[in-house]
Amino acid sequence: MTTTLQVTLTPTADRTPAIVETTSELSGAQWVSRFPTSTNIDDLETPFKENVASFIAALKAASASVTIAATRRPKERAYLMHWCWKIAKGKAKANNIPAMEGVDIKWDHSDAEGNYSESASIKAAKAMVSGYGMQGLGVAPALNSRHIQGNAIDMNVSWSGTLSIADAKGETVEIATAPKTGMNEKLHKVGASYSVIKYNGSGEDKPHWSTDGR
Repeated sequence: MTTTLQVTLTPTADRTPAIVETTSELSGAQWVSRFPTSTNIDDLETPFKENVASFIAALKAASASVTIAATRRPKERAYLMHWCWKIAKGKAKANNIPAMEGVDIKWDHSDAEGNYSESASIKAAKAMVSGYGMQGLGVAPALNSRHIQGNAIDMNVSWSGTLSIADAKGETVEIATAPKTGMNEKLHKVGASYSVIKYNGSGEDKPHWSTDGR
């Protein structure tokens, strides 16, 4: 569904007003497939790219499961992810979201009478949050993140039993403690040896690793 806005333009030479129609598309799950994020390590910046590749190779050699969810992210996608999360969580109003050039989205929905509908706006934002797989994300995706710079990766890591993994110095580290996921603090130290730092900002971002933890 789109909303049409008429804008009156007055040229300097010809004083006759001109009418230009611009359209904005309502928010919703259909936006999720646009401005796709890469899941390819090769799209990351050097030297982070090489560091991540070495860390993941060590994880796989130790029989850990690694699933990459995101590497480099377009700024347009970051904008969509940030604001749909904020609206869905009640931390921003859909009728007060700043516009972004190149992303003609209309965040505020209307009811049958044409009045602003907060419930419809939140419902659409939640559909986007679900589509992005951010239901368990405890912090809004950053508008200017390490992902945009090519210096971050979102990956889910898990294993069973004891993880015997080599750090960047080639020394074997035994990890038998829980959780047996990327949230394990001992694994964070191993990652740091490869200069792949687990997220250490405010809130909780379980899959996020970067050059500096941000």
